[in-house]
Amino acid sequence: MVLKGVGVFSVAKISGLLYAAMGLLIGVVFSLVALVGAAAGSLQDSPGGAVFGLFFGVGAVVVLPILYGLIGFVGGLISAGLYNVVARVLGGIELQLE
Repeated sequence: MVLKGVGVFSVAKISGLLYAAMGLLIGVVFSLVALVGAAAGSLQDSPGGAVFGLFFGVGAVVVLPILYGLIGFVGGLISAGLYNVVARVLGGIELQLE
């Protein structure tokens, strides 16, 4: 069995969703780090640092999944399109299924 082509938008949607999920996980980690930084900043005499840390933390959870999702979608779109072109020339990937 030889895989001679893939659905470009199908691959792009799956890739976009997977990258968005990774962006959410990374955003949560950034948010936790920012909250720790905000807590540390609130102990000092610089109130601006704590507010910036809180906005950065919330922004990371919102912005990073969107950014990663868009990058994953475009990357999947380009990769699937290139695969289809290369598979026409070289014959595709051989699959061995049982």
